[in-house]
Amino acid sequence: QVQLVESGGGLAQTGDSLRLSCAASGRTFSDYAMGWIRQAPGKEREFVARISWSGSTTNYADSVKGRFTISRDNAENMVYLQMNSLKPEDTAVYYCVADLTFQSTGWKIAALRPDYWGQGTQVTVSS
Repeated sequence: QVQLVESGGGLAQTGDSLRLSCAASGRTFSDYAMGWIRQAPGKEREFVARISWSGSTTNYADSVKGRFTISRDNAENMVYLQMNSLKPEDTAVYYCVADLTFQSTGWKIAALRPDYWGQGTQVTVSS
């Protein structure tokens, strides 16, 4: 069992930056991949970013590439999403997710089929 708790969402204006954090507990954090998935009102869930168990491999959706950066601190059991140059279309609930496949790059996250989800944190970007 893995528990994921997000923080850092809120209200921003176009061009602003926000940093989302996710605290993980319950399993050996450094063994599994982490990522972020978002869902905007009335839209389907969308893959945002993933990071491998070691942090050496990252992958982003085209819509956020160059603006968002995912990182992890295995010593602190934390994963982060730095969001820069925010746009109104980034408005969504952001979910921290985990792919518990041993030492994977997080393919389940890219496929929107992670093993665990956090409760979500709202990000609202106004124009």
